[in-house]
Amino acid sequence: MELSQIPFYFSEYVMHFDKYIPAVMAAYGSLIYFILFMIIFCETGLVVTPFLPGDSLLFACGALSATANSLHFGTLYVICLTAAILGDTSNYWIGEKFGNRLLESHNRLIKPEHVEKAQKFYEKHGHKAIFLCRFVPIVRTFAPFVAGIGTMHYRTFLHYNVIGGVTWVSLFTGAGYFFGNIPFVKENFSHVALGIVIVSVLPIVYEFIKAKTESKKS
Repeated sequence: MELSQIPFYFSEYVMHFDKYIPAVMAAYGSLIYFILFMIIFCETGLVVTPFLPGDSLLFACGALSATANSLHFGTLYVICLTAAILGDTSNYWIGEKFGNRLLESHNRLIKPEHVEKAQKFYEKHGHKAIFLCRFVPIVRTFAPFVAGIGTMHYRTFLHYNVIGGVTWVSLFTGAGYFFGNIPFVKENFSHVALGIVIVSVLPIVYEFIKAKTESKKS
């Protein structure tokens, strides 16, 4: 492998880690739980890593935990749930302590359009955005950050953070555990994962339609 190709292979490996879980398990054993924790934590907790896998990773791990000699579902669930809740919490405090300075510095790692999208999402849905954003890639990385910059009280944030984290992790790992090893699902994994993401976004579509209807009435 040429040195110039290393960044490409590294980014491919990280961004599509769900494809390489069995190989990592074979090489590093139980260390896989720490790796999964860090990926979920960074995907939800650092505004500079919204590209990391989230939904597909949880689904793939859930499917693997249903097979013999693989991930233990209980351990997997606790690890991913803890990472998701701590990730959002970390993101909230980063937003509160450094958010305005980071935005004013025009940091290249933080894309303004992502922050703007999260801000509009937050303005539209209010406190519920912290729960709903769990099911929207990229937005779920920036919504806690925006909440920290804004005026949301931490206790209110924590309430929606925990409920959202439990629902998100339960939905995707549970779906993977019960359906991930069905032959049809295995052969069409990417399409099934996309379908789950679409289904999980339905509550947001409902909220959007509800808000539009109420605005027309008013």
